[in-house]
Amino acid sequence: MANIFDLFKKIEEKRDTGGPVSWIIAGLGNIGREYERTRHNAGFLAIDYIAERLGAKIDRVRFHAAVGEASFGGARVLLMKPTTLMNRSGLAIGEAAAFYKIPPENVIVLHDEISFEPGVIRIRRKGSAGGHNGLKSIIAAVGEEFPRVKIGVGKKPTPEYDLVDWVLGKFSEADLAAMAERYPDILAAAELIISGKTDEAMNKYSR
Repeated sequence: MANIFDLFKKIEEKRDTGGPVSWIIAGLGNIGREYERTRHNAGFLAIDYIAERLGAKIDRVRFHAAVGEASFGGARVLLMKPTTLMNRSGLAIGEAAAFYKIPPENVIVLHDEISFEPGVIRIRRKGSAGGHNGLKSIIAAVGEEFPRVKIGVGKKPTPEYDLVDWVLGKFSEADLAAMAERYPDILAAAELIISGKTDEAMNKYSR
């Protein structure tokens, strides 16, 4: 007899004519008006662009996240914005990955990166958290083997500047524009990763 977990999954697949979800694209950030347009929400901004381009609405609440679905790169993809706050992102992503039985290699994470200036992105097949609390949480939930797109948000103005104040600070209009110019590349890179062309994505768009 199937357990309730599998029954819910079958219901979800029947409800959506696009077939079962086999990939996750998660943008990291913090839910709440006070966090809008902050550097730590670069992942949210990128996933909103992807959803708009794919004609998807991230308007359901499941797995401790706002979610939507789309057909993309030959797969059915779950788009996620965790509602857990950044440092517990793994709770949302781990729960969704377990539900759909998705391996970490099929989880793409979009996140802010203070080592790069706005307009710079880096694609990585896997790796450590590098001090990012959202990534630490995800690694604790699913391991290090997930691809990620690092989105430059700018370096601290001085070494003494408080890191929390910096990442929770608002983007300037110029920085937002520089990031927005790269959203099409982030979308294209995600499609290549889903199509099994991660090396091509890294070589073409990591700049």
